[in-house]
This record gives sequence, structure tokens and C-alpha cells, in this order.
Amino acid sequence: MAIENKPGDEFDTVFGHSDSLESSSRREHDAAPARVFKIIVIGDSNVGKTCLTYRFCGGTFLKNPEATIGVDFRERTLELDGESIKLQIWDTAGQERFRKSMVEHYYRSVHAVIFVYDVTSLSSFESVPEWIEECSRHRVGPLVPRVMVGNKCDLKDRREVPTTAAQCLADSYNFPLFETSAKEPAEKEHVDAIFLTLAYRLKSHKPLRLKQPSESGGGGGLWDQRGREAGSCQC
Repeated sequence: MAIENKPGDEFDTVFGHSDSLESSSRREHDAAPARVFKIIVIGDSNVGKTCLTYRFCGGTFLKNPEATIGVDFRERTLELDGESIKLQIWDTAGQERFRKSMVEHYYRSVHAVIFVYDVTSLSSFESVPEWIEECSRHRVGPLVPRVMVGNKCDLKDRREVPTTAAQCLADSYNFPLFETSAKEPAEKEHVDAIFLTLAYRLKSHKPLRLKQPSESGGGGGLWDQRGREAGSCQC
């Protein structure tokens, strides 16, 4: 489920039915080229990053996924308000030994970031600030939108991260918080909402077009929103 933001937050959470958002392949040749946005999904290993991206892009749950080595790349084209928007989803390895050679590549030209933790793993939640710091070290500026996602909510009896603690951390960084399950079919709309929230914000602020993976990388994506500095959680 999406966790409601505090009053005054500028980051709107979007819920939509995927059937009405899919781009029609029959109209693609007549439509204007899709604007492309790069979203990276980061977090510890085994928190369900691959399953989340697979649920959003493929609509199904990926059983027994293998550990990501380097980066997995998926994409999905949406039609938002009559405009084609292509989301390039970069699913990054959580294990350090697979990341070192790829880190600069997948942080380059990022338009948005999704931080994922496992609600049944306190250590994965405690690692979120380290992932946020890694973004800063690789020049992902404060104007690039970010969201925080707690995955595996279907495992209620194994939960280690209370929603209140997660909301406190998200509030300290001014991030929207989502809790969901990539496994549960009934949660697909909530998984979609994570990516659609970013898609609508990116669309409305018209960042620079992202170069395709085969093209050479450049500077970071633009985000026309006031920057916010992370604060410390006092709860």
C-alpha cells in the first residue's frame, strides 16, 4: 500500500489502472517519439528489487529469481495524458562484489531513484541511509526525485520493520513511502503506483531526454523542483 504523505508535501502519489496507461503498439508509428526516463532501483541483495521491476514491466511475479549480477535492464512504455513515456528500469545488484565495475555506469544520467528494503529484514532497512549516501557520492543531486519502498508485505508474521519506523525515516528525507508485495497479484496496482508517481512527476517537469544505453552517457538528468536536504530522524 502507499503510505500517505504529510500535509504540504509536494510529491503526489499516483494510483492508476495499468490497462488505461499502456501505450498502443498499433499507434506507435504515428505518435511522437516517447520521452525516456531512467529510473534506478537500489537496495540490499534479496529485498525483491528484481521481482518489483518484473511485476511492473511484465505484470507477473518472478519465481526463484537469480541474484542480479551487475545490472538488469527492463522498460515499459506508458501513455500518460496522451503522451508516450518510456521508463527504463535499471535493477542493480545489491552485492558489493558485483557492483564496483558497474557503479558509475548505472548512476549516470539518472532521472529518479527507488530505494527498496525488505520489511522482514531489519538490516536491509538500516542500510537505506547508506544507499542514499552512495547516490550522493556518485553525484545524484538533491533535485533528482526519490521514493522509498518496503517490499514483502505479504509475510506479515515475519515483519521486522514497523511502518512507523519506515515512515519516520522517509519523512526525515522527505521521501514518499510505499509498502507493498511484488508477490501478491492484488498488489500490482500498488506496485504500478510507485513507478507512475515518478512518471507523472518527471513528465510534468520535462527533464532532458535520456540517451539510450547504447549511446554514450552524459550529465545527470534535470529535475525542476526545489531541493530538500535530508534531516535526522528524531523519533
